[in-house]
Amino acid sequence: MKPLRIGIDLGGTKIAAIALGRQGKIAAQTTVPTPHGNYEATLEAIRELIASLENDLCTQASVGVGMPGSISPETGLVQNANSTWLNGRPFDKDLECILGRPVRLANDANCFALSEATDGAGKDLACVFGVILGTGCGGGIVRDGAILDGPRGIAGEWGHNPLPWPDGAELPGPECWCGRHGCMECWVSGPALSADHMRHTGEQLDAREISRRANKNNRHARSTLARHASRLARGLASVINIIDPDVVVLGGGLSQMPHLYETLPDLLAAHIFADSTDIAVRPPIHGSGSGVRGAAWLWGGPDGSFSHTSAG
Repeated sequence: MKPLRIGIDLGGTKIAAIALGRQGKIAAQTTVPTPHGNYEATLEAIRELIASLENDLCTQASVGVGMPGSISPETGLVQNANSTWLNGRPFDKDLECILGRPVRLANDANCFALSEATDGAGKDLACVFGVILGTGCGGGIVRDGAILDGPRGIAGEWGHNPLPWPDGAELPGPECWCGRHGCMECWVSGPALSADHMRHTGEQLDAREISRRANKNNRHARSTLARHASRLARGLASVINIIDPDVVVLGGGLSQMPHLYETLPDLLAAHIFADSTDIAVRPPIHGSGSGVRGAAWLWGGPDGSFSHTSAG
């Protein structure tokens, strides 16, 4: 096993890179803008990032990549990526070709969950559900230190399930980029929060401003956050009832809203099908850097004991 591990987090607007030592110490890190819509330029940007880090550190490293969507086990091509220029491409093969070495890839939410299970908010717990609440809504499951992928490569992808227990006003729900209506991503992502506020108030505000106004007791902003928390709780409860995780770790920009950790446990309790309805909902230990750390840990955790994937 190489002593240095490079993680790449391929986002829609930026590509983050990190080099970790065996005990998780950061040796180097950097970011560059994502070449939006350009597949070949995306590959080249990743190659240049890795070459720059290895040149600075004077060593070759293992490479793990967190990506939107996943590699279909059926076709070997990218599926379900909201960075749509990746879809239908043999991204893993092309990346290995341009780098001239093996590369491990996983969905970005899976990488987030792996990071928090390895040395974050879910350390030493058997089952961690990692949730991304940012420009989209994703999820990843880590069981006994291994990412649960499943035979279709979609385990944990709760963002394109419909909102559970909807009321009449929530049907059929907003149209999603995937072509369906009422997906969780249309209700609980950052843009969804803003859109819901706009529908109810006519005000075009981003999630940060809505949260700021709610903290100043603006009733419209507080109502928006209450609707969002209710929908988030219903969506999470449906996952909890299936996989029964030890902890839910929230990531992405909305994970910085402290009211979620205060309100979600009680909201979840009403929908959890068990005698004990307690569930830990925690912020990420590694914050916005958790996904890129998880990509590096695809080659094993700090003690080398973690496997990177499980068929479930």
